[in-house]
Amino acid sequence: MRIGFVFRSFPHSSAKGREGLDALLAASAFCDDIDVFFIGDGVTQLCSNQDPKQVLSRDYIAAFKLLDLYDIENVFVCKQSLLEFSLEASSLVITSQALSVEEIRSRLHQCDKIVTF
Repeated sequence: MRIGFVFRSFPHSSAKGREGLDALLAASAFCDDIDVFFIGDGVTQLCSNQDPKQVLSRDYIAAFKLLDLYDIENVFVCKQSLLEFSLEASSLVITSQALSVEEIRSRLHQCDKIVTF
């Protein structure tokens, strides 16, 4: 079974990003086929140099680097979303593959279950 984790929210504006990361890492213990997508506002989850103390939030962004340790290799970001936020995939805190909206849609259709945060 292939599970898709979709991050669509800004970091630190709610607990969604942190909860999604926790769920993703926990799921990796039971499932080898995991795809992770950062779409829309979700691409900002991976921005480096965030200062969550300014909004009295816990810094969990560095924990995304654990994806390699947990053998989660299929990490995708939306090219269009990166452009909207003037970001480049090479400047994100983890290595990811930038895909077009069509490519993301195609990969999402290959997932048996999709969980969105």
